Amino acid sequence: MKKSIHTEQAPQPVGCYSQALLTGSFLFVSGQLAIMPATGELVGPDIKEQTTRVLENTKAILTEAGMTLNDVVKSTLYLADIDHLAAVNEIYGRYFANPMPARETIEAARLPKDSGIELSVIAYKSH
Repeated sequence: MKKSIHTEQAPQPVGCYSQALLTGSFLFVSGQLAIMPATGELVGPDIKEQTTRVLENTKAILTEAGMTLNDVVKSTLYLADIDHLAAVNEIYGRYFANPMPARETIEAARLPKDSGIELSVIAYKSH
């Protein structure tokens, strides 16, 4: 069985997708951009500020599903500029504890709304 997860504490979907989908013990969180949920606007151009916003949006969706960042087992990180990876890792590392989730990082030619970063995660919680 699949259940759509939705919270007002994260940006609203702008297309044909759910913020997240819960199936069994797995939660698949759609890619989150550096968008302020209250305004629908991208935060400033600073990659650290954008990374913080992306992680806060992701955390809000996880919370709505009864999970935390500690339940994340896999993440996919898209960066508009791979040279920002060190700055992104500085913020990312503050949000996740060991063992860190498995991850791949991809440089994308262009992200929606010209965001500098997008993050999607898969979380698992045994019940």
